[in-house]
Amino acid sequence: MALTLFFTGCSSNQPKVNNVKINLTPDKHSLKITGLDLLIVQDINRDSSGGNWQSLVPVFKMPIDAELKNYQPIQPGKYVVTDSVVVFTPDTPFIAQQTYFVRYYKFDANSKASDFILGKNKLGSLHYTDLIFKQ
Repeated sequence: MALTLFFTGCSSNQPKVNNVKINLTPDKHSLKITGLDLLIVQDINRDSSGGNWQSLVPVFKMPIDAELKNYQPIQPGKYVVTDSVVVFTPDTPFIAQQTYFVRYYKFDANSKASDFILGKNKLGSLHYTDLIFKQ
C-alpha cells in the first residue's frame, strides 16, 4: 500500500509538451511529421498493416466550408518511419493550391486512467490539434 502511494505521489502532473510539426518534403510529394512521442511512434510502427497511423495522425483535404472538417474522408496513403520522423505519402499526389490538414490526436493529453475514473475526462472525448498545410 505504501509503495503504491509513493509511486502515485511521484507521478508528475506537469503537462507533456509535444512539439508536433509538419513539413512537405522538398519534392512536395510527401509530408514529414516530427515531434511525435517516440514511444507511441515505435508502438504504432510495430503494426505491419500501417492502419494505426490513421488513429494518431490522419491526413485530410480541407473542405471549402471549414464547418465540415469533421466529416471529411481520410486521405489514403502510406506511412513510413525513419528514426523518429513519420513520412506520409498520399496514394494520389497532393493537389497544387489545395489546403490539407493533419489531425494530431493527443492520446496522452495529460490524462491518466484515474482522470476517467474520477470524472475529470469523459471516455471517448479525444483531444486533438489540426495542423494545416498547403501544397
